[in-house]
Amino acid sequence: MTRAVPEPRKTLDPDVVAQWLARHPDFFVGREGLLQQLRVPHPEARGATSLLERLVIDLRSRAEHAEGRLEQLLDSARHNEAQYRRTRELILALLEAEDGDALGQALATQLSERFQTPAVALWCPPSLTDREPRPPQAPRHVLDEHTAQRLSALLDDRTSRCTRLTRSDWQRLLPHAAAPEKSGSCALTRLAVGEPLGYLVLASPSPDHFRASMDTLFTEYVGDVVARLLVRLTPSDHG
Repeated sequence: MTRAVPEPRKTLDPDVVAQWLARHPDFFVGREGLLQQLRVPHPEARGATSLLERLVIDLRSRAEHAEGRLEQLLDSARHNEAQYRRTRELILALLEAEDGDALGQALATQLSERFQTPAVALWCPPSLTDREPRPPQAPRHVLDEHTAQRLSALLDDRTSRCTRLTRSDWQRLLPHAAAPEKSGSCALTRLAVGEPLGYLVLASPSPDHFRASMDTLFTEYVGDVVARLLVRLTPSDHG
């Protein structure tokens, strides 16, 4: 008599089981005892725990993650609100300036007090300054050809940029501010309203304060406002 060869034991594919359970979410209805018998690995300790306990642990973890995410969103909202208020005060102070020098002083003061920007320079071409009764006062300066070439080179054909600033560049671009021992950093933007109106330089003696990876939207925005105010405050030929 031939002995029967036992058939190989079949093992269910876990993915198939998971798909089947997903299609039959009511499988455990009436089988609550089965739920209590199921044992799954404990996520933090050795050994196993019941499925219900594991679900409680997972739900608690999700709740903690959601709470952390909510706190991040709240922090972001608070930061944006504070940034908006600082920007609002800056723009209002600029709008109150009665001439180019007052504009430069307001710009330097507001950026220092509200945005921790240690040094500012506003370079204007002679066309915006030669009709004024006296030479510009720092942080405003008359833009000469050499300085214009250096600022253009630093921008590298961009509208605005954050970059490192060597000591010699600092001395050239911010002659009214004490230069760092080695190098600093700056955010600079080109000023224009239909025609070139100069450059705005925000600088720090820290080489990492204005990093190349930083967004320059704020600098461009301030530059757009300053450029329009410069045009408004420039004395006319008949003034």
